[in-house]
Amino acid sequence: MRIVLILNLIMRKNGEIMRKISIFALIASLFISSVAIANEVNVFNARHYKADAELYNKFTNKTGIKVNLINGKAGALEKRMIEEGVDSSADLYITADAGRCGVFKSKGMTQSGLTSAAIKAAVPANFRTSHWTGIAKRARIVFYSPERVSGAELSGLTYESLADPKWKGRLVIRASNNIYNKSLVASLVKNNGKKATAEWAKGIVSNMARTPKGNDRAQIMAVAAGEADIAVANTYYLALMLSGKKGPEQQEAAKKVKVFFPNQGDRGTHMNISCAALVKNAPNKTNAIKLVEFLLTPESQEHFVNNTFEFPMIDNVSANSLVVNNIGLDFKQDLKTKVSSYGAKQADALEVMTAAGWK
Repeated sequence: MRIVLILNLIMRKNGEIMRKISIFALIASLFISSVAIANEVNVFNARHYKADAELYNKFTNKTGIKVNLINGKAGALEKRMIEEGVDSSADLYITADAGRCGVFKSKGMTQSGLTSAAIKAAVPANFRTSHWTGIAKRARIVFYSPERVSGAELSGLTYESLADPKWKGRLVIRASNNIYNKSLVASLVKNNGKKATAEWAKGIVSNMARTPKGNDRAQIMAVAAGEADIAVANTYYLALMLSGKKGPEQQEAAKKVKVFFPNQGDRGTHMNISCAALVKNAPNKTNAIKLVEFLLTPESQEHFVNNTFEFPMIDNVSANSLVVNNIGLDFKQDLKTKVSSYGAKQADALEVMTAAGWK
């Protein structure tokens, strides 16, 4: 009788153990299934190029990793990620301008991790940090009317000399709150100091042909229309206009201007980037890094240059023919100024522009 009771007790305990094992196995299988289902990466995208979506589809076809693309304006996307905090689904924040990525990092919204050998080999050190990296380059240059601006006037032109009184009433440039201008002025603060840049900003305002308005293409259009003699704008806008994608009026206007690369005698022309930042609480960090590495492959870089007219980030990929033939590649880039300084000096840049009356 005692033996039977002992056997029953052992069987009951074994049953409990088996039930626990079964429950554990079920939980484990569910977890494994959920991981398998979540073979994805969530991209909060502030770049306004439809062609980017095609590139992400190529990544999915190659890797099987689904790209969930959340498009929006930079400010709205950043606000959402900050408010959601640890609950945010964002893995990567992709946007235009190093200044945006720098400020986003300063708010504690990014993490280290973009340090793979592939990323380091592809991107020069001044165009990346461990939290974010450039994926394409652009230059902010001077566009001028060859009918009203002489070669002698342009000789030795620098960003600093745009404040020279000889340009009074002849310059157009975007508003002070434009991120491209904030980064340009931040680079001047980094190189020349805040005090000197404050005086420079006053000279720029004095030289404006009109109160700032419109986007970069509007500045080029103003020069073509005779409203100004010189404009400051990003390189890829001219190629976009020449492509005809913005209509015949802008295409014809683009043919009436020429380009000039400032600061060729010293540090080189101001360079900026489109950047990808690794978000602090990224749930799919490994996949996010894989996507960034893919964006730095020749295939992706060729897609960028042929659809957005930016300069490639990596070597051995040529810019689009419209850029090569109408803008050129034979210019000295500023590789001295780290683009991380654009975010770090952005508050100073906005302060000096505002104080100068730069609308």
